[in-house]
Amino acid sequence: MPWFQQTLQLPPFRRGFHLITSHVLAALPELRRVDVGILHVFIQHTSASLTINENADHDVPVDLEASFNAIAPEDFDYRHTMEGPDDMPAHVKAALLGSSVTIPIDDGRLLLGTWQGIYLCEHRNRASGRKLVLTLQGQAPTD
Repeated sequence: MPWFQQTLQLPPFRRGFHLITSHVLAALPELRRVDVGILHVFIQHTSASLTINENADHDVPVDLEASFNAIAPEDFDYRHTMEGPDDMPAHVKAALLGSSVTIPIDDGRLLLGTWQGIYLCEHRNRASGRKLVLTLQGQAPTD
């Protein structure tokens, strides 16, 4: 299995940081057939982003949301305002966090650290479901 690609449609999430590791894994049963490889996860939106962060303490996503709201507040004097007060701050947050994550694979599993998970960072107050492109490159076991 040299390459595999799939689009994952996520359900709508409220504004904030949401663990989506289980969504990604459920969309990729092919992952189990990869001995060594890479998973690239890309979000096709400019007002949401992806990151890898701690998945154990429920305060982490709350603190991340509060921190990013302080960095890119809605009451800043933005010029781009035609899509609502949460739109331009969403673009700033997405630019800071990025549109993709890449995770190594070993023996059919993501090599995330013990306390790591993949987060959808939803920066809009009311957003529709987000689309992710999952690109898997890897080598099948040689028996």
